[in-house]
Amino acid sequence: STNAVLHLIAIANRIGVDLSLEDWDRLGRDVPTIVDLMPSGRFLMEDFYYAGGLAAVMASLDEVGLLHRDAMTVSAKTIGELIDGAPNYNSEVIRPLSQPLTKEGGISILRGNLAPDGAVIKPSAATPELMQHRGKAVVFENIEHYYARIDDPELDIDASSVMVLKNCGPRGYPGMAEVGNMPLPAKLLKQGISDMVRISDARMSGTAYGTVVLHVAPEAAAGGALALVRDGDLIELDVAGRRLELLVSEEELAIRRRDWKPPASPEGGYQSLYVERVLQADKGCDFDFLVGRRDAGIPRHSH
Repeated sequence: STNAVLHLIAIANRIGVDLSLEDWDRLGRDVPTIVDLMPSGRFLMEDFYYAGGLAAVMASLDEVGLLHRDAMTVSAKTIGELIDGAPNYNSEVIRPLSQPLTKEGGISILRGNLAPDGAVIKPSAATPELMQHRGKAVVFENIEHYYARIDDPELDIDASSVMVLKNCGPRGYPGMAEVGNMPLPAKLLKQGISDMVRISDARMSGTAYGTVVLHVAPEAAAGGALALVRDGDLIELDVAGRRLELLVSEEELAIRRRDWKPPASPEGGYQSLYVERVLQADKGCDFDFLVGRRDAGIPRHSH
């Protein structure tokens, strides 16, 4: 799941471990995908469980020296102790490393002028023909604008278009909703089109599939370049090159930035605190005041 990127970076930040998007991309290039599980593959989570589950996967990785066997776990046993002898009951579901589902990991990190701090895509669940693509943007300013516009018969959109959804990141849509895998317009579905390039600062469910770029950072509500995209702009996606580019001149973007206005902030309450202190997606979307190891001593008596 692409959500794992956010969660693990946030957890690492809280305990003072340096984990970044670059680490995800570096490790993803060297570690193949061996679990044939939907949406990347054919099988269900239940099949994965009965095939041996995570222990069987870790045992396979351990065979080629990809794990720190001596790392201690919450069980008070090391990783090595927990996975030694873990059986693989179905090598179609959990494949051998010599016959992976894909040669690289299931997640790639993109950068470029549209996502200077990074964006996430799941190539294993995307359409290979769209991994390198250039198309015109069809822009939705927020999720309400998307719902109001997507099935308009007059919407200028075709299979080559790039759907862009703004203001659904941690600040723009507090909580960072799982709306990044935007359903395609009905008129294209009727033509048999099943996937298009979609870009947003939102999240999506781990069960979703498609050529979907997520977690664009900085997000639109924080003034990221995503906020400046307009209908008809050319966007280039190059997953192999790890690039995501908005093909608009710097001069034009500077003009647009002068005209840009941030969305109104919540007037109070928890949502106001959240928007003010939440970090961007590349930092795990945690509160900034929770980053770093802190004293967890017993508090003083209240009475």
